[in-house]
Amino acid sequence: MTTDSDTPWLTDQEQRAWRTHLDVSRLLMHQLERDLQPFGLTNNDYEILVNLSEAEDHRLRMSDLAATTLQSKSRLSHQITRMENAGLVRRESCESDRRGLYAVLTEAGWDTMRRVAPHHVASVRRHFIDLFAPEDLDSFRASLTPVAEHLREHRGNP
Repeated sequence: MTTDSDTPWLTDQEQRAWRTHLDVSRLLMHQLERDLQPFGLTNNDYEILVNLSEAEDHRLRMSDLAATTLQSKSRLSHQITRMENAGLVRRESCESDRRGLYAVLTEAGWDTMRRVAPHHVASVRRHFIDLFAPEDLDSFRASLTPVAEHLREHRGNP
């Protein structure tokens, strides 16, 4: 590997922290996805169901849902089509903007959310929350908050 003397390379400590973060992120998301499979859902499906279940009237504009879930409008459209075919959501026109569409949680989607949520929460507890001492959760959140804020500020920017 060619090195650039101006590049602030990661120290061994920084490299270990970074790689541990990558491992945990990949492994945790993989496990949570596996735990949703018996319900016929993916992590993306579940995230959309959560967002719609928490939204006023269980509906969000497609553009807002794409931004919230960090998906392109095209990718979200394909995702919503799959979820529509499963009866979990439907699209509705936006009366104030003829080009706009809403994603709306159906009754079947709401029932699915209520049925799956307890299992998902148990999975999050088993594979993440319960592995921390209660007093460490606040410091963990505090450590990640500046990263989350920085990334939110730079979303869509190089």
